[in-house]
Amino acid sequence: MDEVISYRQAMVEDVTAICELGQLLNAIHHAERPDIYTDETLDHTRDAPHWLSFLNNPEQVVFLAFVGDRAAGFVSAGMFSAGGPLMQPMAFARIGSVCVAQVFWGKGLGRGLIEHVKAWALERGAQDIRLSVWGFNTHARRLYEELGFETRAYEMGMRLL
Repeated sequence: MDEVISYRQAMVEDVTAICELGQLLNAIHHAERPDIYTDETLDHTRDAPHWLSFLNNPEQVVFLAFVGDRAAGFVSAGMFSAGGPLMQPMAFARIGSVCVAQVFWGKGLGRGLIEHVKAWALERGAQDIRLSVWGFNTHARRLYEELGFETRAYEMGMRLL
């Protein structure tokens, strides 16, 4: 029998689980871009202040996915607004991190996490959801495209040293 998948908004007592899952995400990025991402073997609790800032800000959120009673993934997001002489004024949510432990890939957790952000953003009047994803992260890009995200711009960079 499959274990039950559930979701909830993260609380302060979830910070350790978020930090541990974050290291899985960091490992993928560090393997591809060690020039940008830190060594994933470092103490993961160093990230606790970062995640606590999300949990203490009403304009930001972290949702956790559980398989049974095991934290298996998370998503972070925040509310923002944009406008200016060339742009329509718009409230939008920006997804910061999406992480699902690889053992749970293909079980719908990433999709469920994005759906929770979508509902959260709509409750706050968002007209759009945005995110950035590395070109090498084909697994994540495929999920986002399946969910209806579109490529709108290319971020480009150049190493100087």
